[in-house]
Amino acid sequence: MLMTSQKAEWTRIPLILSFADNPKFTETYGFAGNSGHVNLEGQLMRRPDSTAKTVYVFMHPTSVLHLLPMPIALADAGLDVLCAASRYPRNDSALIQEKVAIDLGKWIAHARDALGYEKVVLLGWSGGGSLSLFYQAQAESPSITETPADDPVDLVSAGLQPADGVIFIAAHLSRAETLTEWLDPSVVNELDPDDRDLELDIYSPDCPNQPPYSPEFVTRFREAQRARNRRITAWAEAQLARLRAAGGAEQERAFVVHRTMCDVRWFDPTVDPSDRRVGVSYMGDPRAVNVGPVGLARYTTLRSWLSQWSYDKSNARGPLNAAKIHRTPVLLIENTADEAVPATHNPAIFEALATPDKEYVRLEGATHYYLGQPELLAACLDAVIGWSRRKGLLA
Repeated sequence: MLMTSQKAEWTRIPLILSFADNPKFTETYGFAGNSGHVNLEGQLMRRPDSTAKTVYVFMHPTSVLHLLPMPIALADAGLDVLCAASRYPRNDSALIQEKVAIDLGKWIAHARDALGYEKVVLLGWSGGGSLSLFYQAQAESPSITETPADDPVDLVSAGLQPADGVIFIAAHLSRAETLTEWLDPSVVNELDPDDRDLELDIYSPDCPNQPPYSPEFVTRFREAQRARNRRITAWAEAQLARLRAAGGAEQERAFVVHRTMCDVRWFDPTVDPSDRRVGVSYMGDPRAVNVGPVGLARYTTLRSWLSQWSYDKSNARGPLNAAKIHRTPVLLIENTADEAVPATHNPAIFEALATPDKEYVRLEGATHYYLGQPELLAACLDAVIGWSRRKGLLA
């Protein structure tokens, strides 16, 4: 074990970045942007006397991570940690993934140019994992000049600086792919969530398909989930085309996506076996979350759906971007009892990574947040520090 029981004394330093942004189309996201500028907030967590030349950067597309176990554990170990927020903190209803990549690029440049760090390690935890892959792929070989909604957003000229290393911890394929695996395929009418196909309504006691599910049913279930995502995508594209053709003031529209937490994995442990608990999702009972007000993609816009939730259109899909990372060392850590990340996701990312410099660690029995698992959190931290030293990223 590399850790000691002694914790470093560290402080939180608030940071603010502001940069000009004058897009052709501006989504509304509270007070993060105003008067032609985007304003970003973050926290630098480090010892007051730190002389570290390496910083670990955490960013999630929509969450703020500075109170979560992994960043705090790194700071407790005496490492410098930057928890960076995008322009969409705590609100993903209008989130555009391409703009989040620009925000992350601003933080990495700030870490090097203003804060003086020589090494930047991008640590993608949970939803930050696919963001890290998306960013690094575009930083290595930028190619995107417009969003999936055909709005201009130039990552080629954005000056994205590659991170020196990427760590992928307790992370899923992407928001688009994970949502699709959790979409309730029984929904027939998007305007009426009570209009459902009983054959696919696995949470109904009257559903003829109950666990353990047959392989044929699981295949049909997955196909229906993808088909539902594609129907919503086609509708969103048609709505955008209609609004553009009309040429009026309304150029965007928000909508509700019902029943977005439904997966055969949660009630049949033979589907993608792992150490996860049966009948539990990371948000609690999935049957309640499925119809609750705070589910994934519950409230979104046409453009945001295409950018972050569309199975076929999103540019931030994990394997797609992993295959574009050729030069960066990558460490992937799988938590085998993760209630938020399906067992198939981490192996899929590792297989897709084009870089030959990649390592895989499995933490047996670890859950998504390491709640009540200090020894497993310590093991994760040991893996991060050990790998960083071997790769010359940490003195």
